[in-house]
Amino acid sequence: MTTPTVNRATDHDVRHTHRPGDETKPSWKTTELAVYLLSVIGVLIASNAVGDGAADNGGDYFAADKAWWYITLLTIGYLISRGLAKSGSRSRDNDPRTNR
Repeated sequence: MTTPTVNRATDHDVRHTHRPGDETKPSWKTTELAVYLLSVIGVLIASNAVGDGAADNGGDYFAADKAWWYITLLTIGYLISRGLAKSGSRSRDNDPRTNR
């Protein structure tokens, strides 16, 4: 989107382009990433901590395959939430580290 203006000093059109900004905030600036990482760490800790209930029969209530299944589901949820966030919102970020 450009808006022509007249520069009085040189008497010619000067076009100012409007830069719309990035589509969304970077993922490390959102709470979604923190919640996802804490959830993954929680699943891994729970999988390690939950044993067989002192039954001494070698059973494990929360085995590694279940833990990785839950982590996979968390990852899919995180990816869908980031996709929905990027689908139509815009961010006006004035951080000089992210300017191109």
